[in-house]
Amino acid sequence: MTRNLPLRHEELHDIQRQLSSFGARLRQLRLQRGLTQKDLAAQSGLSKAFLSRLESGDRQASVSAALTLCKIFHVSLASLFEHSTNEPLCTIIRSVDAVERSVNGLKYTPLSDASRMFNVQPVRVKVSPSRRGHEHFHHDGEEWIYVLRGKLTLSLIGKTYDLEEGDAAHFESRLPHRLIARGGREAEVLVVAAPNWNTHVKSGPDEHRSIPMSEYFSLPEGKPNPSG
Repeated sequence: MTRNLPLRHEELHDIQRQLSSFGARLRQLRLQRGLTQKDLAAQSGLSKAFLSRLESGDRQASVSAALTLCKIFHVSLASLFEHSTNEPLCTIIRSVDAVERSVNGLKYTPLSDASRMFNVQPVRVKVSPSRRGHEHFHHDGEEWIYVLRGKLTLSLIGKTYDLEEGDAAHFESRLPHRLIARGGREAEVLVVAAPNWNTHVKSGPDEHRSIPMSEYFSLPEGKPNPSG
C-alpha cells in the first residue's frame, strides 16, 4: 500500500512558478489581441472570475480549459507554459517613441509597453477645456492621478474635487469618474491605473473605459521594445 507523500518545498515552489508563468503568458496573449477578460470569457466559455484567477496564478487550468485557450490564440499547449528568461529587467520608453493619440476627447501617451507584465498602467493625459459631453467612466481596480500642468476637476460619483498643479488624487476606479479641465486651459495629468488582482473582491459592473485597456501599453508599429 502506497501513501501520498507531502510535496517538498522545492516542488511546491516549482508548481507555483509554473502557474505564475502560465498566468503571465495568458495575460500577455490576451492584451496583445486587445481583449478584456470579459471578451475572452465570451469566446472561451470560461468565466471571467476563472480567467482572472488563472492570470493571477491562483488557479490551475484543466487540460480542457488550456486546449480551449490554445485554439483561441492559435498557439501550442507548450507555449502557454513558456517562461521567458531573456526579457530585459527594465523597459525604457524614449520620448521619441512615445506617440500621442486621441480618444473620447482626451489626448494620451502610453508610458509603458504591453509586452511587459507589470501591474500598473502609466499614461500621460491631456484634457481639453472644450471636451464634450458629461460621460463618466468606470473599470475594476484603482487609479492615481497627478496634475502636471493646468487646473483639473475630478468628478467622482456625484462629487467634484478641484486640483491644481502638483496635486494628486487616488481613488477606486470602479466608481464613475471623469476628468474636467478648468480655467479655459488644457490640463496635463499623469495617470497610473492598476487592475484589481484581489480575486476575493467581487467585480463591479461592466467596464467602461475612457482609454481602452489595450491602449495603455503600446508602442508605435514597427518600433522594437526599447530597453536600457
